[in-house]
Amino acid sequence: MRKFLMTTAAMALALGVSQGAARAAENVEVLHWWTSGGEAAALDVLKKDLESKGITWTDMPVAGGGGTEAMTVLRARVTAGNAPTAVQMLGFDILDWAKEGALGNLDEIAAKEGWDKVIPGALQQFSKYDGHWIAAPVNVHSTNWLWINKAALDKAGGKEPQSWDELIAMLDNFKAQGITPIAAGGQPWQDATLFDAVVLSLGDDFYKKAFIDLDSATLGSDKMKEAFDRMTKLRSYVDDNFSGRDWNLASAMVIEGKAGVQFMGDWAKGEFIKAGKTPGTDFVCMRFPGTQGAVTFNSDQFAMFKVSADKVPAQLQMASAIENPTFQSAFNVVKGSAPARTDVPNDAFDACGKKAMADLADADKNGRLFGSMAHGHANPAAVKNAIYDVVTRQFNGELSSEDAVKELVSAVEGAK
Repeated sequence: MRKFLMTTAAMALALGVSQGAARAAENVEVLHWWTSGGEAAALDVLKKDLESKGITWTDMPVAGGGGTEAMTVLRARVTAGNAPTAVQMLGFDILDWAKEGALGNLDEIAAKEGWDKVIPGALQQFSKYDGHWIAAPVNVHSTNWLWINKAALDKAGGKEPQSWDELIAMLDNFKAQGITPIAAGGQPWQDATLFDAVVLSLGDDFYKKAFIDLDSATLGSDKMKEAFDRMTKLRSYVDDNFSGRDWNLASAMVIEGKAGVQFMGDWAKGEFIKAGKTPGTDFVCMRFPGTQGAVTFNSDQFAMFKVSADKVPAQLQMASAIENPTFQSAFNVVKGSAPARTDVPNDAFDACGKKAMADLADADKNGRLFGSMAHGHANPAAVKNAIYDVVTRQFNGELSSEDAVKELVSAVEGAK
């Protein structure tokens, strides 16, 4: 759509502003939800990189790990005609804003730097709209991880669980140790993150048909009832105070040995690293049992909004800085994720980081890389939110597995 693209004339005007005006505009206002310790440390890498280029950073953090609150704030800003320079965004949310004609055009910098050759197609699906670059991907997070306290695992025999039965045996052992088996946060996106992994553990095709194809027969199947039954079982290992707990506080429970395991995306690793913990020594990272070789992903991207012409140069410099391989390595080492570029060396990454990069490459090569339902990369927001509602109600005991299956089918149909 031409409607949302910066014209060549406007771009030329932006790049031809007077030096004084350019200096005044060399600022980026960034809306994001990276407010935990590990996330803030990673974001600081980008801030300092831009400051070294003479671009000041106006921070606009909105707490809330899933980004729902940030999107509410963004809507108000855009409605008021005062869009930020760049906004942290996920998956289909980016495409929704592009359809509204709200996003700018990064084609100039993307072509100059050859983004098409080094950013995986699965990410470009959300970085481009109508053939034009509209967002700069920062990373690739994979979501089907377990983060296990190493001391607790050693007491449980030291074996990483490779199947559902072995996972339950480990959780029972954690309970016998007197610690909370599962560190969980009672928020819909966290419940859905766990459900993502449970569904994937029952088969690649099952996951794809259910969450990407939105096949009614699969959503209403006996296997989906089994997925909900497993959620009920896992709920029995969660402490009574989990409702409303932020994900990073759940990570802290594992870090401090108060809980045995957290089911969370690899942003959790940033909390372990910030706490001075070492993979293999203090904690174990592994894929959810039954999902080995497959990866559900989300990708944090900075969507670039339409701004006045004098602000475009700083916006383009920010996009360029994000895709710089040196920055991609430095940022993702701190954040816990894998780089969004395929040409970034893994030398600086720890054991979990190297595993994340290798798993991602293998899954992409073998057709086992799937967008995460829980994190907006499998289906549009309306469908995702409908699934959230059913999953959270079932996890909290408001729906039986049988009723949850029926509700899931009708909720998805209604949201399509």
